[in-house]
Amino acid sequence: MQEERERRPETPAESDGTTGLFTALGKMLKLFRERKGLTQKEFGLLVGYGPDAISSMERGVRLIRPEVLEKADAHLEAGGVLAQAIPELREAMSRARTRHPEWYRGYAALEAEAVELHQYSNHAVHGLLQTEAHARSVFAKRRPFLSEETIEQRVADRLSRQQVFARWPAPVVSYVIEEVVLDRPIGGRDVHTEQLQHLLSVSSMRNIEIQVMPTRIQEHPNMDGAFNLLAPKKHPQVAYTEVQGYPRLITDPEEVRKIADRYGIMRAMALPPEETRTLIAKKLEEL
Repeated sequence: MQEERERRPETPAESDGTTGLFTALGKMLKLFRERKGLTQKEFGLLVGYGPDAISSMERGVRLIRPEVLEKADAHLEAGGVLAQAIPELREAMSRARTRHPEWYRGYAALEAEAVELHQYSNHAVHGLLQTEAHARSVFAKRRPFLSEETIEQRVADRLSRQQVFARWPAPVVSYVIEEVVLDRPIGGRDVHTEQLQHLLSVSSMRNIEIQVMPTRIQEHPNMDGAFNLLAPKKHPQVAYTEVQGYPRLITDPEEVRKIADRYGIMRAMALPPEETRTLIAKKLEEL
């Protein structure tokens, strides 16, 4: 029980005054959407997000990006009410931080300020790439079972970490994902479909490259599990691994070099980004 308390993620911090703004904007967004008579799915199609993402924005769990607020003002005929809040939203985004359990805070701080992020995933979609529905499905099936409150807290924590993609200057990000990750329908067909669509969307961002390691590859330079490589601002590159809930932040230069070397080999062996996008699109068609 003590370990569970120590490892329980916390909700976004309120000490910087940003949580109240995000919650208020979410409520306003929902009010204008309902006045317009649109469902979350219909509105999501107008601004380029799925219904789960819109739901999390309206509940204040996920940040509403400035461009979404601008589109919402126009599509919902808000008369400038939503657009007027964009300067305050940008300022709040620059101050927003996510609170994490003590065991994770060292890595979370590095991730938030990293100029480069590189991840290898061998059995699951990386947290920064997960949709809200996918993340909730993952935590809902966790053993031992988590309480509903804890599930919501962990989903909120995971979505809040994705703020790293909204930073400017944007970090350089790359992923090598095993093909089997694309084939496992976590949460069922609808959730999996949305997740694959999200991967396609994220992969179109200029600073993000996603590559798939085909299952047919007969040799593999890394059979030791998933890992992250980070280059924090003005600090040497570090690595992070987690096995069965036990995290390890690796700072020894020689150990980090070996992991980075394996990652470089995997990137050379994996499908190029464009071929990866074609493969994901094909798997979507086959669902």
